Formats: sequence, C-alpha cells, structure tokens
Amino acid sequence: MPIKSYIVHPIKGQKEALLIALRNLTQCEVIPAENQNVLALVTDTSNQKEEELLIEQIDTISSLQSLSLVSGFNTTHN
Repeated sequence: MPIKSYIVHPIKGQKEALLIALRNLTQCEVIPAENQNVLALVTDTSNQKEEELLIEQIDTISSLQSLSLVSGFNTTHN
C-alpha cells in the first residue's frame, strides 16, 4: 500500500478552496500550515495504480499550483 506525503502549493488566494477539494478525496488527509500558504498532504492507496489515478484527480483541481513529493513508503503483501 503506497503511503506518500506531499507539500501542496495553492494558487494565490485559493488555499481554502484547495483544502476543501483535497478533503473531499477519500484517500487523502490534508493539514494546512498555520503560518504559510501551503498544505501538507498524505495519501494512502491500495496499490500503485490507485495512487496514479488519485494523483491524476489531484492534478485537475483548479486551485492547485504545485504538488511536491516529500516522502513515499510502499509495502507489498505476498
């Protein structure tokens, strides 16, 4: 199960809209920075394909300026 964390930069003035959009995605947990115009995002998906589809969904959010991968972890079950 891929678990990844990202720093998310909204378009100027769109932090709240981006926060709401990301919170509506079931495989995401998002935490807004209190003193910066960024969000911390953690994704938890069942497999790599599901992760790719989730990132495609995130990329379509109009209030998103950039998404930077910070860390990734993947467990495989035999």
